[in-house]
Amino acid sequence: MAAKPYKLLRQALARSAKVAVAKYAWSGRERLGLLRVRDDVIVLHAMRWPDEIRDPAELLPPPVEISQEEIDGALALMDTMTREDLEGEEFRDTYTDALAQVIEAKQGDKPLPEAPQAEEPGKVLDLMAALTESVSKAKAARGETDDADVHDMSKKTTAKKAPKKTPAGKTTAKTEQKTAAAKKTTKKTAGRRPRSA
Repeated sequence: MAAKPYKLLRQALARSAKVAVAKYAWSGRERLGLLRVRDDVIVLHAMRWPDEIRDPAELLPPPVEISQEEIDGALALMDTMTREDLEGEEFRDTYTDALAQVIEAKQGDKPLPEAPQAEEPGKVLDLMAALTESVSKAKAARGETDDADVHDMSKKTTAKKAPKKTPAGKTTAKTEQKTAAAKKTTKKTAGRRPRSA
């Protein structure tokens, strides 16, 4: 019974190049979903209600300055890491494979396989140095020459501002006010006598 409506909806969505928003029930709740055509099937993407979405303002990191050279370095790194295929060892589900090995070992009364030691992440002190190094490594792995226009920011030093000096024997108005206030406080506390009982 549902074959014809399904096929009709799929072909209509594919021909119109549009997506559909649908309401459906899941786990005892009413939800929203996005329907779109992929190959010969209709795919449902779960959506969230507004009250289920956190305000991104509370998750934002503190504001920082980013130079154009850092952006260019990040773009150069992205270009070297871009690939067309999603096949290879890094795109394998290692968790499921490891879980299958554990199940097999328990079924055969064999010792459990050893977990690989996680590498400790190194501390990145200079973002530009890390970007330059990553670009160079990625290009070397691909056999390309290192011609990226990325500048090293680690050599630049910021000049420290020297404190303002006043001519000898002169003080600023703020210093005079602070000194006068301190003298008044000292005189008041020195002149007070404790009350006798």
